Amino acid sequence: MERIWAPWRLEYIQSADEQSGCVFCNAAGLDDEEGLIVHRGGLAFVLLNKYPYAGGHVMVAPYRHCGALGELSDEEALEVHRLSVQALDVLTAVMSPQGFNLGWNLGRVAGAGVLDHVHEHVVPRWAGDTNFMPVLADVRVMPEHLAETRRKLAAAWAA
Repeated sequence: MERIWAPWRLEYIQSADEQSGCVFCNAAGLDDEEGLIVHRGGLAFVLLNKYPYAGGHVMVAPYRHCGALGELSDEEALEVHRLSVQALDVLTAVMSPQGFNLGWNLGRVAGAGVLDHVHEHVVPRWAGDTNFMPVLADVRVMPEHLAETRRKLAAAWAA
């Protein structure tokens, strides 16, 4: 049997039980490296997903704790949209994906892991990037550590 090692996942899984409060509000209060924040705007910010669907998977969230998409102010909604579009450009420059998935998971049955702080997912995709690991072994294989991906994306955003 082949083993795939991803030691950073155990650290996160163990720390998830210790976290209280909102993951986005908590991350916004941390320094960028610790919070995996790639870019900060005036009303919203971009951070890496700790449970990514694919390498480079970022989320765009308003700073304000907001549980429903319709509760965003026009200014917040516009900034989340603009940062999502910028994320496409940055991810393209750094990772050369062949496509993207963008979306909002609103409600538990729609796949929302965080129910009370809206956020948009931006997921880079490549031909053949899916496999049976998540289905058969409940494992995702990420080719790069989150800290390194955050460093590359943050540098590209700043450029």
